[in-house]
Amino acid sequence: MFKLYGFAVSNYYNMVKLALLEKGLAYEEVTFYPTPTPESLAISPRGKVPVLGVEAGFINETAIILEYLEQTQKGTPLLPSDPFERAQVLAIAKEIELYIELPGRACYGEAFFGATVPEAIKEKTKAELLLGFAALGRHGKFAPYVAGDSLSIADLYFLYSVPPACAVGKKLFDLDLLAEMPKAKALLERLEQNPHVQKIAADKEAAMPTFLAMIAAKK
Repeated sequence: MFKLYGFAVSNYYNMVKLALLEKGLAYEEVTFYPTPTPESLAISPRGKVPVLGVEAGFINETAIILEYLEQTQKGTPLLPSDPFERAQVLAIAKEIELYIELPGRACYGEAFFGATVPEAIKEKTKAELLLGFAALGRHGKFAPYVAGDSLSIADLYFLYSVPPACAVGKKLFDLDLLAEMPKAKALLERLEQNPHVQKIAADKEAAMPTFLAMIAAKK
């Protein structure tokens, strides 16, 4: 049985969790907040989550975990078999990560946790988010899923990266980053009705008090 190391508030953790659920794979959740101890770094070399525990050892980095599951496990495929279509899915996922998730994350502290982010960083985030969402609008198909007619890895990144980035856009810049993308909005609503997505959301809500208490203790 797989072991999924991390915590339910992490969007990257939830990407892998949804893949496991959609594929119908057995797994055990191991609550893991990385620390700079040798024991922790032996599991996660960079001190990040998620990590997938397999019989041979540990696999880190979300994209690598998702590809490992796709290559080694049966169940619902999350990547097309056609090499070109597969490349398109992976490219969109990477674009969402680099040009939406990471810029938005730079302002999570102010948007969600009461911190203050320097104006220069906020301006950089705003500019990059506008470019990132424009790229998503050009590359995404939303027919009805991000990359076509079936759920894929691109949808996992979309579901767990776009809403927090949109929240940053609204709270800090009064921007509706999906204003020109009604099909993307419709897809988010559809994905939120998925029973697996609802389970993950409930687990996240249950874990949030502990996570916020940990954040407060570090201040």
